[in-house]
Amino acid sequence: MKRFFRSACIALCACLLAMPAGAAQYKQEYKLSVVPGATSGWGLTASYFADLVRERSNGRINIKVYASSQLLAGKQTSEFLMLRNGSIDFALASTINWSPQVKELNLPALPFFIAAQPDRYKAMDAILAGNSGKMMIDAIEKKGVKVIGWAENGFRELTTSKGPITKPEDMKGLKIRVVGSPIFIETFRALGANPVNMNWSEATTGFQQGVVDGQENPTNGINITVKIWNYHKFQCDWHYIIDPLIMSVNPKVWQGFSPEDQKLLLDCAKETETYGKALSRLGMDDGASLAFLQSLGRVPEVSDPYAFMKEQGMTVTELNHDQIALFYAATKSVRDEWIPKIGADLVKAAEADMAAVK
Repeated sequence: MKRFFRSACIALCACLLAMPAGAAQYKQEYKLSVVPGATSGWGLTASYFADLVRERSNGRINIKVYASSQLLAGKQTSEFLMLRNGSIDFALASTINWSPQVKELNLPALPFFIAAQPDRYKAMDAILAGNSGKMMIDAIEKKGVKVIGWAENGFRELTTSKGPITKPEDMKGLKIRVVGSPIFIETFRALGANPVNMNWSEATTGFQQGVVDGQENPTNGINITVKIWNYHKFQCDWHYIIDPLIMSVNPKVWQGFSPEDQKLLLDCAKETETYGKALSRLGMDDGASLAFLQSLGRVPEVSDPYAFMKEQGMTVTELNHDQIALFYAATKSVRDEWIPKIGADLVKAAEADMAAVK
């Protein structure tokens, strides 16, 4: 019997030594939180990351995506705290949902701050790659969450049952469903609208009954996914704020990975950023996003969002820089109030980052 146990122990040790470094202590499954559904651009981006990590690690790191806020009990703003305390392992999270805990993440929600730039995509990329992006990451990590990359849900556009919307005066009195963050509420009030915070099911009922006039969400990421044309016939492309996504992990979980696997995760996050941005910008940039998705064989069913929405009976109004400048001026009071809250140094750094790519 002693010889049997000794042989069994030797065999077990041999198996453990034969396993890849770090594999023995890794979880069988790591939970990754995503707020919207699995078929949204946001959800697809998370799945791309999980699949890439599983493939590159030869199955050592198994990440499962929990979409539609499954891990959050319906409270999106609890995601940051749950990730920090280890209830969640990974998250692909919106700066909007984490802004109550990390005030610096309100930077991308400064109304028309990025939209007023000559090239909004260059401006956004410059922020994330520049000093201001590093400052946002530092602010998140000081609060106890590890950031391993960025992605993108897209610029948030306005859809309404009344329109078209081409100037601030057109917003007067419209009841608009918005995110519950204070900066959103104040932005729409500054434009003369009546902002209301409600969950999506309540909002769609309001749309159908005609008591809610509109909503704001990214085009590819949300509006097409939810078939917004069933409720609204007008879209105003005003790019008033953008919704960056943060690829993040619980610090203790991160420390549990070997240095080699940490590098693998960082590399996968970087590739996921390119993929997520391509989904967000498809049909809205110079064609680079379409070419990239074609190279992967992952072009969504709708590759020309504007043409598709028009086919569904929608009127899409793309505001020019002069028209956006009017909205920028109308929301000056909101920026003036929020810049000190976000941090004047951070805003100045973002302005410098954007100026460098003009």
